[in-house]
Amino acid sequence: MTILANATLVLPDETLRGSLRLDGGRIAAIDQGSSVPLGAEDCEGDLVMPGLIELHTDNLERHLQPRPKVDWPHQAAILAHDAELAGVGITTVFDALRVGSVVSNNKTGYSEYARAVASEILDLRRQGALRVSHFLHLRAEVCSETLVEEMAKFGPEDRIGIVSLMDHTPGQRQFRDISKLRDYVMGKRGMSEEDFAAHVAGQQALRARFGDLHEKAAVSEGRRYGAVLASHDDTTAEQVAVSKALGVSFAEFPTTVEAARACRAEGVQVMMGAPNVIRGGSHSGNVSAEELARLDLLDILSSDYVPSSLLTAALHLGDLWGDMARGIATVTRAPAEATGLHDRGRLEIGARADLVRVRRIGRSGGLRGTWVQGKRVG
Repeated sequence: MTILANATLVLPDETLRGSLRLDGGRIAAIDQGSSVPLGAEDCEGDLVMPGLIELHTDNLERHLQPRPKVDWPHQAAILAHDAELAGVGITTVFDALRVGSVVSNNKTGYSEYARAVASEILDLRRQGALRVSHFLHLRAEVCSETLVEEMAKFGPEDRIGIVSLMDHTPGQRQFRDISKLRDYVMGKRGMSEEDFAAHVAGQQALRARFGDLHEKAAVSEGRRYGAVLASHDDTTAEQVAVSKALGVSFAEFPTTVEAARACRAEGVQVMMGAPNVIRGGSHSGNVSAEELARLDLLDILSSDYVPSSLLTAALHLGDLWGDMARGIATVTRAPAEATGLHDRGRLEIGARADLVRVRRIGRSGGLRGTWVQGKRVG
């Protein structure tokens, strides 16, 4: 049994000074007051909140390929990724893996990897080697050649919680401004201007040939897995309407206010990137997450490519809204509800004892402890 006392508890709708008793991997009691019972951990007024829930992170890919053309041993990469998440307060993660490869042009860098990596994640989980709770998020890239074949290799037993419909066709959605795509792709893959022009033409041709087929297949496979469907980079109200008709329940990184407003009207939750909040804008030149927050059009945050950004951005939203419980909900309760994880994301009796202790340091927060099912892991 563990008692965290004299804490500022971030409850679903308020914060208050109190204590938590953890027993059997669950929250067994919540008491109000600043007393510190014998044997309890004195949190000295620090925030104690549910463990953070990450729905879309590319962090594992960074560990798998720390430099261009440098492939790291998968098991070591997964374990390092897992430890990093525990160290920044993330207790549940949906590891984002791309499905859909381009096999006719080896300069794209889009080779198949998802099934092999997923099997290794699941094997490490079965061994009890991972600190935090891992699910899979398949990023279904419609601009590819092998999406159908790759998705057929997965099934309901693979802990796939999310399938997102990804369309990175140059000239629309995230990369309406092709100059932004040029900077990103040429910088990341060292392409020449000639290579980049061929890349753009090739991706546009793949979308024309396979896009509709792949979108339909991804939706069908997502339902077979029992996964939640997400859209990606919706830009217009028309695109949001199509997403809603396909059964999408949340939108990843809509690129305009128009799209975010359409999501709200359609009952589709809006997820934005925590780095966008911290940087004050999108690195792709799209809508500011803070602008959406001020317009009451932001529901969920994702760390995207910087795991440590999730906590800091949630604290920032709490300050912006003048409601810390609401800010923290964007990284706890809201992502839990969006993916049907009703056993976590809240400080309430009976919930999983997935918790973090945080001390405010300016606009940021210093992590003082991470617990998963009542066991300290960071």
